Amino acid sequence: MRIGVVGTGYVGLVQGVVLAEFGLEVLCMDVIEEKIQQLKKGIVPIYEPGLKELMDKNVDAGRLKFTTDMKYTVENSDVIFIAVGTPPKDDGSADLQFVLQVAESIGEYMNDYKVVVNKSTVPVGTGQLVQETIQSILNERKVDCPFDVVSNPEFLREGKAVGDCLKPDRVVIGCNSDRALDMMKTVYDVLYINETPFVFTDIATAEMIKYASNSFLAVKISFINEMALLAEKVGANVQEIARAMGMDGRISPKFLHAGPGYGGSCFPKDTKAIVDIANHHGEELKVIQAAIEANEKQKKRMVEKIIDRMNGVEDKNIAVLGLSFKPETDDMREAPSIDIINGLVKNGANIKAYCPQGMKEAKWRLKEIEDHITYCQNEYDAVKDVDATIFMTEWHQFRGMSLTRMRDLMEGNFVFDLRNIHVKDKHVRDMFEYYPLGRK
Repeated sequence: MRIGVVGTGYVGLVQGVVLAEFGLEVLCMDVIEEKIQQLKKGIVPIYEPGLKELMDKNVDAGRLKFTTDMKYTVENSDVIFIAVGTPPKDDGSADLQFVLQVAESIGEYMNDYKVVVNKSTVPVGTGQLVQETIQSILNERKVDCPFDVVSNPEFLREGKAVGDCLKPDRVVIGCNSDRALDMMKTVYDVLYINETPFVFTDIATAEMIKYASNSFLAVKISFINEMALLAEKVGANVQEIARAMGMDGRISPKFLHAGPGYGGSCFPKDTKAIVDIANHHGEELKVIQAAIEANEKQKKRMVEKIIDRMNGVEDKNIAVLGLSFKPETDDMREAPSIDIINGLVKNGANIKAYCPQGMKEAKWRLKEIEDHITYCQNEYDAVKDVDATIFMTEWHQFRGMSLTRMRDLMEGNFVFDLRNIHVKDKHVRDMFEYYPLGRK
């Protein structure tokens, strides 16, 4: 079976590489010439652990190829995955222009039966819209060519995307055709044989499952973050609260880790999108809307806490360790560091920043305040001569830092541990004016 994957971002590239690993013939297509040329040279344009090794292996085996030729991709694929971006519009709704552009191209070049798979995160009703778009182009061409549309949402965690694709918790397939369903079972035959849980449902339900899943996790994060704010005021320990809560099988310990707010390409976008979908259908999703507002509040409270404890940050130098929204990724989309750094700079602070992978993207996302930011070579360079250090993202190398060396390098002694990565160190409070999250 021949697979075409349109879009070589986080979702598309990982999906294409893993399907090639499953033994399928995969053609990854993208309109960005520079990106495709990099991939042909073995250069992965994103940071994702394990991806390059798997990509090189399957390119060498002849199962994985890259192209900018949409016509060739459509004509030479039995199953075509749409894996392009669906960025949020100003009103929070998902922008489907790239999905529909791909649908138009598929209709333009379709030469025989195709299964068109929506892998991008899309609102309910997009499957029908893609169906109508393709059919409209076929009608203009006066071509009678059968096809089916399938919803197959992704559930990849950045930094662990390869493992999530190779061993997913579940595979959701929404379709209204036995022929398409049989072909999708063939695509995922390796996972089917390995007894991976599959959910076979209709297209609208599959589209909703992705939004519902991400929204629930965002609610869970916002909940524990609010508990952390309250715990600080009443003298409780949010980590112990979360641990005890997680022992309840109805709750589970996952996504109960307090932090400066959620970010990334999924949670902020998907929560806003499902609220917009509900509004269009006359429903008000108060719980999810509250989670969105709580997440914004969390980032603001972090800035307020730092300013308050330091008695102002005017002309003070602050090290920020970690810029990406989570460890093991270079993704800065909606990262809490953006709002927190902007808030500190607005109040007069100067920033020394270091992130193992996020600095390239940070430089253009924070370009408007670049005069107030110095990007450093490593974590120790960042903390040298600063008044305060903020642990923003829990990269493993920050957990292993020598606190003694850090103390000797710093000018001041304020440490704001927004991920509680050093909270169990018995000496950290003796060495610094130490402020964890959700604890005294």
